[in-house]
Amino acid sequence: MTEQITYAAAGVDVEAGDKAVELMKASVRRATRPEVLGGLGGFAGMFDATAIARMDRPVLATSTDGVGTKVAIAQALDIHDTIGFDLVGMVVDDIVVCGAEPLFMTDYIACGKVVPERIAAIVGGIARACEQARVALVGGETAEHPGLLDPDEYDCAGAATGVVEYADILSPDRIREGDVILGLASSGLHSNGYSLVRRVIAHAGWALDREVAEFGRTLGEELLTPTRVYAADLVDLLRDPSVVAGGGVHGLSHVTGGGLAANLARVLPQGLHARVDRATWTPPAVFATVQSLGNVPQSDIERTLNQGVGFVALVPADAVGATSAFLDARGIPAWVMGQVHDADRAPIDPGHEVIHGAKGVDGGSVQLVGVHR
Repeated sequence: MTEQITYAAAGVDVEAGDKAVELMKASVRRATRPEVLGGLGGFAGMFDATAIARMDRPVLATSTDGVGTKVAIAQALDIHDTIGFDLVGMVVDDIVVCGAEPLFMTDYIACGKVVPERIAAIVGGIARACEQARVALVGGETAEHPGLLDPDEYDCAGAATGVVEYADILSPDRIREGDVILGLASSGLHSNGYSLVRRVIAHAGWALDREVAEFGRTLGEELLTPTRVYAADLVDLLRDPSVVAGGGVHGLSHVTGGGLAANLARVLPQGLHARVDRATWTPPAVFATVQSLGNVPQSDIERTLNQGVGFVALVPADAVGATSAFLDARGIPAWVMGQVHDADRAPIDPGHEVIHGAKGVDGGSVQLVGVHR
């Protein structure tokens, strides 16, 4: 055989990868913390653990996730600088649920062809979201997979690590009968349920550039709305003196895949029941539009999409005012949506499903009652 087969001929462009790194350097430098050692390009990201070593009983918390099929919307619109917020939100906000402060994150991007400007846009979005969350982006990997992915296709995933004092872990046993359930508004669909959403809009024949009066913008712009990243605000909420004085936050739940009821049930202990009234909020128009276009059953839409609730906080009655005021000052709308009851004495509406635990967690129960206003 006289023909020489090179890596480039196989579809991998090493020089394009190097250019992508150069383009992303400035944004990655801003997504840092004082504890980070070294810079971009090392074989491993390093984080000085001196502060952790001074803790009484430090517990590390870790989480990993991806963006799901929302990347298909970004690829169709050729807009790639927002999808990083979805990735970071899905990862670091899970860590906060146990009371931990996220510290650092790494990312992984697989693509059919490295287009330096596109990779830099994706990583730039990840870096900006990390900066907002006060999380250091200490490393990552971009892999070119020609023949496995089309040239314009990519997927991304990430992992993060945080820390919490053992005594401060938000475990289910903190939650009490009488605790108030606060809903924290989402920015929209976030990054869950896009397989359903994409199927619905394809069935309806709607194009992404379609102007939708209820949204005040195009369908594509609505669907690409970045996930709200709550991490830094919730870490500060847990430490806020006025909130602590009222009894502090007893529990948090990140509303992702599985919907509101299932994710709330995951953080409740056995023997407690959360009753949530739909009449306390109106989901943004995108949720009603998806449900109407696809004739999606109520139970299915609520198991798939967040319905306008991105996070839930469970607090004693004395902390409701301080918690709501804190979140409002941070630009996060919050409202009272229900209460925690003893399961044996809880009012149960026979016409609504009761969710018991979820995702392998044998926890408490949740019932959504009423109708959205």
